[in-house]
Amino acid sequence: MPELPEVEITARRLNEALRGAKIFSALAPGVKVMRTFDPPLSQLEGGTIEGVGRRGKHLLVEVSGGLVLLIHLMSAGRMQLYDRRAGLGDRTSRLLIRAQLDGADWELRLREFGSRQAAWAKVVASVDLDDVPELASLGPEAWPGPPPMSELLGAPRPLHAALRDQRVIAGIGRSWADEILWAAKLSPFKRANELDEEQAGELERAIVGTLEQAIEHYEKVVALPIPDKLPMPLKVHRHEGEPCPRCGQTLRPVHFEDYVIAYCPACQTQGRTLKDRRLSRLLK
Repeated sequence: MPELPEVEITARRLNEALRGAKIFSALAPGVKVMRTFDPPLSQLEGGTIEGVGRRGKHLLVEVSGGLVLLIHLMSAGRMQLYDRRAGLGDRTSRLLIRAQLDGADWELRLREFGSRQAAWAKVVASVDLDDVPELASLGPEAWPGPPPMSELLGAPRPLHAALRDQRVIAGIGRSWADEILWAAKLSPFKRANELDEEQAGELERAIVGTLEQAIEHYEKVVALPIPDKLPMPLKVHRHEGEPCPRCGQTLRPVHFEDYVIAYCPACQTQGRTLKDRRLSRLLK
């Protein structure tokens, strides 16, 4: 799933390429993609793209006339920009924005891989994006300057779940939660309300540092068109069964129905191996 670093680099690359482009066509081949009919998607036509930004995991395409195209990529979406001369036929396209800048024709595509079609978009006519329900419910940004963790994580719930709750802190998902907790040397299942002051500070530093390093990595290696699979600089997530990059002990998984948490027993759980979530209760 594209998370804060992936959405951030997408917004940066699209902003660099499309600021000032005039939209001459806006289509939605994906029948489920649009969440609104008023304003209609067609109202973007004739407008100028004033910028592309991000809030949490959402992309914000700002268009002249006070319009914003709000996009959530969900688990399998990608926002990619192509030269229209490429003429690519593509069944994965859910949304097509065709624009022109300095005589060049561009096609901005929301593409979605897989059959779920969960990615969505909506056109918003609002000068205050905090009034948009999907954005109003978000917590503070995880990067670049989140509030102190001691102020955010007061509920008695596992850290991994708390970090992924967009109402608590915006932008972190399963991949980067694994990386952040490994960097902070904290168990994914330690209760958020049990963090002492030192641990809370370590977690805050891990959040900012881990996301910052990921974005710096993408700045060096990601160019347009945004690739289908970004080269994520993951050390722990998806690496269960491999040696821990820090201590060398084998990284372990905890399986849930539709995802896996990866962690290092030596670095994060005082040497204890957490049992499979499908078979037994999790250790604290």
